[in-house]
Amino acid sequence: MAGNSQRRGAIAKSKKGATIGSGGKPRRSLEGRGPTPKAEDREYHKAYKNKQLAERAAAKRGGARTGGRTPAGSRKRAAGDAEWIIGRNAVVEALREGVPVNSVYVAEGAERDGRLREAFGLAAELGVGLLEVPKPELDRLTGFNGHQGLAARVPAYEYAHPADLLDRAADMAQDALIVVVDHVTDPRNLGAVIRSAAAFGAHGVVVADRRAAGVTAAAWKTSAGAAARIPVAQAVNVTRVIKEYQDAGCQVVGLDMGGDLELRDIGQVADGPLVVVVGAEGGGLSRLVAATCDRIVSIPMANAVESLNAGVAASVTLYAIAEARTAR
Repeated sequence: MAGNSQRRGAIAKSKKGATIGSGGKPRRSLEGRGPTPKAEDREYHKAYKNKQLAERAAAKRGGARTGGRTPAGSRKRAAGDAEWIIGRNAVVEALREGVPVNSVYVAEGAERDGRLREAFGLAAELGVGLLEVPKPELDRLTGFNGHQGLAARVPAYEYAHPADLLDRAADMAQDALIVVVDHVTDPRNLGAVIRSAAAFGAHGVVVADRRAAGVTAAAWKTSAGAAARIPVAQAVNVTRVIKEYQDAGCQVVGLDMGGDLELRDIGQVADGPLVVVVGAEGGGLSRLVAATCDRIVSIPMANAVESLNAGVAASVTLYAIAEARTAR
């Protein structure tokens, strides 16, 4: 009979809703739940979010290749002819990090200090040829007399793809921190940016492939070998790369005077994947790049100092971000 809850098979109704017995739930609650899922498979975990960012970036990269659109960067682009790494610290760091060195050159009469002896030992251990040449000849070969009596000949630097930097952050289960250099032309400034990026935990640096400094001998020297420990990517179009990072879930902040956020408040944006854009010497951020950034951060300064160079500005900012992330 309709409405007869006493008949066999009827559903008992209550204020909590219809029930049909336990359904075996008490028994199942006593069973084990299996192994704990990996961090990258847990939706609430940072590694899961970074994995999703990397997958979206990879999908976008694949679509750019198959859709007839020129990608904003090319994977493993070489910088041209073979290059020189000059300076004792830079050469030793390159040998330590396994950079494929063709040969090591030492100037005749160079002072045999601890760094030089370490370079000799590493070269011998790695089977790298060691050549002694007159100092004027080493000046000529490297095109630079600041080699400190030691230089290494290496194949052309292989640039990463900008999306590789997101992959690196995901592999490390960390929020991405990437530095984009907007047409900085002084290789020493670029070297300083690379060194600061490596020191403060960034996952890579992006440079423009035209009208900008690349990873040359001077950049290697200023980076003190840090270019061997952190990937540097090249971008055909810096603005497009910034937009692709935004599409992948990154917040983008540019460094410039008169910004809407002061560096002391960088903690407001330090949480989550972050891209820091450093402007060129003198001109700062280009108009289009500045308009693309989500926020503009300024570094308050005492006295009448107009601005800091790119290397110093990047160093100060990356330190502040590292401190903010440590404190959270």
